[in-house]
Amino acid sequence: MNGGDDEVATGGGGAAQPGPPQSLEWKFSQVFGERTAGEEVQEGLMVLFLVIQEMNAIDIISAIEFDKTGDHLATGDRGGRVVLFERTDTKDHGGSRRDLERMDYSIRHPEFRYKTEFQSHEPEFDYLKSLEIEEKINKIRWCQMANGALFLLSTNDKTIKFWKVQEKKVKKISDMNMDPSKAVGNGSVASSSNSAIPKSYLANGGCPERSFSYLSNDFSFPPGGIPSLRLPTVTSHETSLVARCRRVYAHAHDYHINSISNNSDGETFISADDLRINLWNLEISNQSFNIVDVKPANMEDLTEVITSAEFHPTHCNTLAYSSSKGSIRLIDLRQSALCDSHAKLFEETEAPGSRSFFTEIIASISDIKFAKDGRFILSRDYMTLKLWDINMDSGPVATFQVHEYLRPKLCDLYENDSIFDKFECCLSGDGLRVATGSYSNLFRVFGCASGSTEATTLEASKNPMRRQVQTPSRPSRSLSSITRVVRRGADAPGVDANGNSFDFTTKLLHLAWHPTENSIACAAANSLYMYYA
Repeated sequence: MNGGDDEVATGGGGAAQPGPPQSLEWKFSQVFGERTAGEEVQEGLMVLFLVIQEMNAIDIISAIEFDKTGDHLATGDRGGRVVLFERTDTKDHGGSRRDLERMDYSIRHPEFRYKTEFQSHEPEFDYLKSLEIEEKINKIRWCQMANGALFLLSTNDKTIKFWKVQEKKVKKISDMNMDPSKAVGNGSVASSSNSAIPKSYLANGGCPERSFSYLSNDFSFPPGGIPSLRLPTVTSHETSLVARCRRVYAHAHDYHINSISNNSDGETFISADDLRINLWNLEISNQSFNIVDVKPANMEDLTEVITSAEFHPTHCNTLAYSSSKGSIRLIDLRQSALCDSHAKLFEETEAPGSRSFFTEIIASISDIKFAKDGRFILSRDYMTLKLWDINMDSGPVATFQVHEYLRPKLCDLYENDSIFDKFECCLSGDGLRVATGSYSNLFRVFGCASGSTEATTLEASKNPMRRQVQTPSRPSRSLSSITRVVRRGADAPGVDANGNSFDFTTKLLHLAWHPTENSIACAAANSLYMYYA
């Protein structure tokens, strides 16, 4: 698939520029968790590989999020774990970020390293509803740092948790003028995190007959005294990262939570399920306020559900949420406590005669994101990316076709449920580009500035510019091909009009753009790929 083959319709989505920016040249930076499979696999090992793949299913990444500085990256997986990564390239070179930007580092690129991980959620069972609640992390959102500690929110289908990750110093008692070989009892150097008084009775001055007890005042110095008496000191020899759950926000949603979003006030956040949006205070876990409720009196009258919600990046009273009908509603919390009526409605009118069985399904918005300045909203439905100006509700200012070549395959996509896949989207920090994922572990980057025709297709691999080649008549016997045959039976990957193969079983759903640089993190199954331009 060539990056410029799909149609891009623009209409003044970016700020006024002297000319459209040049297309970026994306390069591979890092990969975490990539599995290497042998080129040749024996038939007898197929069952073993399937078992291994099933065990690795819990490692599949389900959420990605950069913090506001871009120095930390968090991922969540289906096993309920949160993994944190920390940027290292700025620390290795020394100096501030501004100093590094002034210097011409032609070979420098963002580098992250594994920082820590913790188990955020466990599988649960709702006995009242006989419902099994899986531990999969649906969303992760970073909160404001404080005193060097990291704070973040993570949620599964029902429960939100507020985590604090902080470095703890391990303190040890040292510099004691004693002979360990003559100590009474346990004479080893004691370690403690909160006490400098050893619990065991120690020999004084190397004279066991002159040992003393802390519980009594019966002690004396040896004859001639002690030449040099040193008091024990507490020193910090090492540090360890500790993740602690500070709050648990539960029992507030009857349906699966699909979104959480922090408010710019730093004190509140929202959580959204299919029918309701709740407002929380970070410090209060036993109370929330329902601010949006689209549940009808009769569930048979239900026509749309909430699919995504996000706070405005700077206005604490404004938030937006999308629906399964392809509309985006902007609401103002100052109007009323229950925001049943919206301040603005963004939806695109259908062209006459274009309606089909799949129209409503592919119109459902799976993700929305505010631009950094809050002026634009990016939405992703199944086939397209749309950029909306919050000051213009007549239609999107730009529409980007992500995988239009799949339109003839909508029947097949519906039969294997791929048409219900929820792809995420993201914007660059400068607002000049947008990105989203597709099948065959591909993702696309579009330029949204005025006059820009940038449309780049990349693959989540160590060679991102590699194009998918047409499926050979005799496929290679690799682990990926064997598992694909087992999953899809005798069906081979399809081929688009350009001769590029696409596979519905490999999909790139989750990705995030660095807040200040042209760097993208994306998840392909259980692997995290990093790219820069």
